[in-house]
Amino acid sequence: MTVNLEVVEGVGTIRLDRPPMNALDIAVQDRLRELAQEAGDRDDVRAVILYGGEKVFAAGADIKEMQVMDHAAMVKRSRALQEAFTAVARIPKPVVAAITGYALGGGCELALCADYRIAADNAKLGQPEILLGLIPGAGGTQRLSRLVGPSKAKDLIFTGRMVKADEALSLGLVDRVVPAAEVYEQAHAWASKLAQGPALALRAAKEAVDQGLEADIDTGLAIERTWFAGLFATEDRERGMRSFVEEGPGKAKFV
Repeated sequence: MTVNLEVVEGVGTIRLDRPPMNALDIAVQDRLRELAQEAGDRDDVRAVILYGGEKVFAAGADIKEMQVMDHAAMVKRSRALQEAFTAVARIPKPVVAAITGYALGGGCELALCADYRIAADNAKLGQPEILLGLIPGAGGTQRLSRLVGPSKAKDLIFTGRMVKADEALSLGLVDRVVPAAEVYEQAHAWASKLAQGPALALRAAKEAVDQGLEADIDTGLAIERTWFAGLFATEDRERGMRSFVEEGPGKAKFV
């Protein structure tokens, strides 16, 4: 399979496996959507890692596959392309991208679907679609601008330039830079810690932030208020508060 889901102790790793560069062809896109749905539905998956292996995250779309597509074909395909990436972005659990090597075009857009991004110190990221006479089509114009701001996003999209890990960190495109050999280990540590947390509260936090970003402040506060009050019906909330009162903060064991 071109993409696999491996689950160990609550952490699901969605692993791209299409050597040598993990080009995101139609088969990979469709498989990503399937596994994102599966990871979201499975109770034994509490947090997710997006990973392309030790050498490369994903160097972009399959250009040879796209080259033969005309306007009508891409009108039909572009929705499925975006839906595949949106399925990843909407996994209702914490998601971290472990970025090694290149994360370009669709690879960068896939990383943007994560909640947190850990990059190797030799990673290179960018949206080079303009160099093909195109624009990003898997959410890059939208998620990148929301993450780093419109002017920085336009610079990357207009020029198509690649940025090294240190610049990506300064732009806010990635959240942490670590030695290349430690990328997956660090991502797994992040995911493992959250896999022990209160699953419903983590889902609520993710949805409140994501949905609130698309709304005005009053609507966002209403979303927050609804989730906040709803969590008072959960066993995790009872455990968390009881543990805090009896044992102090940070000692609760959630179910």
